[in-house]
Amino acid sequence: MNTNFIVNEYALVWYLLFQASISEPIYKIKQRLWDAFKDKYNNMFNDKLLILEDYKNFIPNDDTIYNIFFESKEYQKIKKQVEKYRLEVMRIWDKNKKVTQDLYSNIIREKVDEFTFFVVSKELNIIDNPIKEKAIIGVEIDKKDPTEYLLRLNMTLAMNSIKKYREEDNDFKNAIVELAILNEYASNLNDRSCYLNGTPSLMELKRWIYPYWLMYLGIPKDELLSRMMRDKIAFELDNYAYEKELVKMNIEEFIDFCIRNKRYIIREQKEKKEEINKFQQMDDVPEEII
Repeated sequence: MNTNFIVNEYALVWYLLFQASISEPIYKIKQRLWDAFKDKYNNMFNDKLLILEDYKNFIPNDDTIYNIFFESKEYQKIKKQVEKYRLEVMRIWDKNKKVTQDLYSNIIREKVDEFTFFVVSKELNIIDNPIKEKAIIGVEIDKKDPTEYLLRLNMTLAMNSIKKYREEDNDFKNAIVELAILNEYASNLNDRSCYLNGTPSLMELKRWIYPYWLMYLGIPKDELLSRMMRDKIAFELDNYAYEKELVKMNIEEFIDFCIRNKRYIIREQKEKKEEINKFQQMDDVPEEII
């Protein structure tokens, strides 16, 4: 996988112009440009996709505002900061390249030939994923925990690379991508289980998918118990037939499998939950049931 981290000046200026101002001097430049060139400023809004789709050959229809911005001292200062930030990002990526390659080879199992991150000011606090194989990254790096930044890069890359699903099925895609990156990949990075991490609203769905996820990863049947104990996600082993075909799938095929079987997965888990709730409402609840 060829992953590029670039600073494109047109993209950088566009995001400085159309995102919230990162400083008082930038706000003043934007206000001055708006007052002087309102129509030109409005017309630039459509440049975003044109820049990202063909950034090597992009030429603006009107470069008046770009040129004024390029020549400002504040922009030159920001550009130097962004170039330094880009080097930090690349160091984190290169340091973890082997485990990241393992993520795409053995966990996601999707081939990504090339992906480009457009690096912008981290003061913008933005991750934008507008078109296939390209994304904008401009967020702070936690020096104490740079792996968190790596997880965000890979969540962005994976969500961009995996096909789109119907709105009603998006939770399955989001939950499974989290299982791949925020849970399994993060566990490999940190040498400890990270399976309780992730979006709170997806936690229940991820627990329901989890038995099938372990089969997808190829965890042998006789090791499922130790894995669920490690990850602190319990399920009744005898209630699940071991699906040998899952390990042959890539992540999109696994998402499709879960969506096809979602009524069964959700109904089965809800019925178990209702059964436990009934027992919990009784006075004498058998301890082994809870």
